[in-house]
Amino acid sequence: MQNPRTALILVDVINSFFEAGQPNHYPGVEDVLEPMRALRAAARRSGSVVVHAVERHRPGFDDFEWRKLPVHHLEGAADAGFFADFSPLGANETVVWKRRFSAFFATDLALLLTEQGVSRVVIAGVKTNVCIRATAQDAFANGFEPVVPREATNSNRPHLAEASLEDIHRYMGRVVPLAEAIEMLS
Repeated sequence: MQNPRTALILVDVINSFFEAGQPNHYPGVEDVLEPMRALRAAARRSGSVVVHAVERHRPGFDDFEWRKLPVHHLEGAADAGFFADFSPLGANETVVWKRRFSAFFATDLALLLTEQGVSRVVIAGVKTNVCIRATAQDAFANGFEPVVPREATNSNRPHLAEASLEDIHRYMGRVVPLAEAIEMLS
């Protein structure tokens, strides 16, 4: 079988999670930064598609999420900005705005990846038990093989993160060591 074309999806690498003092920052979140940088470097070297899936909401408009969570990640707000050096760079990188947990739900991500000939996605970012799990599940539902590098995701709820990784590996895709995911993107 031909080697599948692989894309990298970086989920919510924004100030809200990674900048100390922001509303969604948690101890240990910074542990995923270097693994994500290594994945991104491999994708950039090979010319793989890199998708920056970021939660963004429209100021002044109601959003169903507000029934469950406080208003957050409004377009142009500091908490919604890309963290540090994680802004898109180059012709093979794009941004997908998501208003729910999954990078696929109500976005054009599946269409974009299909048109680029992608059949496998490496998913990295935060939080394992929420946005990573939802993205992996919807990747699978849309016919993509989801791969989650263990070192490139975490959560402030480790027990839920572990349960989510177990479910992803058993039912949807694969959970692999970072080195294997880097090889897929190379």
